[in-house]
Amino acid sequence: MSIVTTPENTSSTAPISEEDIFSAHIGGKLSVESTMPLDSKRALSIAYTPGVAQVSRAIAADPAKHATHTWASRLVAVVSDGTAVLGLGNIGAAASLPVMEGKSALFKNFGGLNSIPLVLETTNVDEIIETLIRLRPSFGAVNLEDISAPRCFELEERLIEALDCPVMHDDQHGTAVVVLAALTNAARVVGKQLSEMRVVVSGAGAAGIAIADILVNVGVGDVILLDSKGVIHRDRDDLNPIKAKYAAVTNREGIMGGTREALDGADAFVGVSSSTVAEEDLAGMNEDAIIFGLSNPDPEVMPDVAARYAAVVATGRSDFPNQINNVLAFPGIFRGALDAGARRITGDMKIAAAMAIADLAAEDLAADFIVPSPLDPRVADAVAAAVGAASQQ
Repeated sequence: MSIVTTPENTSSTAPISEEDIFSAHIGGKLSVESTMPLDSKRALSIAYTPGVAQVSRAIAADPAKHATHTWASRLVAVVSDGTAVLGLGNIGAAASLPVMEGKSALFKNFGGLNSIPLVLETTNVDEIIETLIRLRPSFGAVNLEDISAPRCFELEERLIEALDCPVMHDDQHGTAVVVLAALTNAARVVGKQLSEMRVVVSGAGAAGIAIADILVNVGVGDVILLDSKGVIHRDRDDLNPIKAKYAAVTNREGIMGGTREALDGADAFVGVSSSTVAEEDLAGMNEDAIIFGLSNPDPEVMPDVAARYAAVVATGRSDFPNQINNVLAFPGIFRGALDAGARRITGDMKIAAAMAIADLAAEDLAADFIVPSPLDPRVADAVAAAVGAASQQ
């Protein structure tokens, strides 16, 4: 069986009304269809009883057949507890389901992978882990989605150890992969080396921490993290364990203060905080600066303002150039991991995904084109191939 998405108006110019939105979501956005016709007694006997019993007996005798004779090995579970949904915050499991359905639709349309949304009526990390361990025979990978920080870090880490299949929190790593791809190409546009750049990341939640992590791992000159209280540095005594961990490997010069102090002499700004940045704070950035205001729907810095201070500007929105969108990453990452039979999605696989995305835009690279379009059909194939190759290294 496979998941299919309900038809949608694909016009990019037609205005979207509230009625359009709500009518499109009636009954949900997903359905299940059989991959084989059930139009005769013979077909029923093969697909279901009595023929299916032979397959069940075979799996019981040889568990490896579970991977080849069910859909589980190619099925991604999209899991959320509804605590950090889009920009809506903790709205609960039921309200998160439309988003998880949408994520499953993206997996199918962009990655060719079947996916099932699972929203859980618990925020207890132990209970979520226990639930997914019990459900493990039903899926081949887990995409964690819209789970609040800092719980999301513990949950992902423990699930990776508990499950013998790929696990990734997309809000963390999908975002980080696409940001790395975009920053790599933006640096090429302005003629700078990542190893010589100071990058300010506003937001120290799921996405901000993952972005800092991947930038440190690829050798960016320095990374400065900002949370709601200002610059994260080693002398702060109010940091949770995750922030304290990154305070030790970022902000090498020990900068203190707020956004203005962090941006003074910075080469790039990456916003994933849903805050706003005052225009005067941007004035101290270096020449040929890079500004990514990625909060949706309202960027930390609107593109017209950012363009006064930066040579390359990006947002998370589709109505401006350079959309930094997770759909460039996660379908191909999961497909590559599943194709390769990988148990884990490693740091090297994420970096390989970022480089594959960056390379797709290299031929037409420009200040207003640093990543390919999310609708580019080459993306998932290229990312999957890169991830698969990295998994074998």
